[in-house]
Amino acid sequence: MKNFQKNLKKLEATDTQVLGVSMDSPFANKAFADSIGVTFPLLSDWGGEVTKQYGLYVDKYKAPRRINFLIGKDGRIKEEQIDNDAIDPSKIVDACERPKLKQ
Repeated sequence: MKNFQKNLKKLEATDTQVLGVSMDSPFANKAFADSIGVTFPLLSDWGGEVTKQYGLYVDKYKAPRRINFLIGKDGRIKEEQIDNDAIDPSKIVDACERPKLKQ
């Protein structure tokens, strides 16, 4: 989350909306965001329904995998980073900064 916050201005300059999602409660998400200085929205998947639908929940850990998705305006996933790769959002930031091809 901190790394996305560090890159927030770059991402917003490319017409990118950053959202975080956590299985924690909205109250816990706000407290976490405030404690680390995150200003983009953190959404709550309290109960984990969405996390489970996306196949990200790991029963062994009773928690979801860490993942970053770059979703285009057409609703399709353009890039993703999973597990340890998701800690550093460079791939997502680079993908947002690439020039768009004219269609």
